Amino acid sequence: MSGKFFLYIFVTMLVIWAMDSININGIFKKNRVLQARIFYFLLGISMIYLVTSFLWDLFTSIRIG
Repeated sequence: MSGKFFLYIFVTMLVIWAMDSININGIFKKNRVLQARIFYFLLGISMIYLVTSFLWDLFTSIRIG
């Protein structure tokens, strides 16, 4: 398995932990539960991809020596 796979696992746990702190009830309209869940899911997937890509590019661009 590649290092990027393990980075995805780590970042997924980190994003889930961080998104748990968001008060989802204060952001969305009332009686829009399905839309809020879909948005929350897409936001989570986007954050996982962006943070993993950023860290992977950062780690691979550092050259030793």
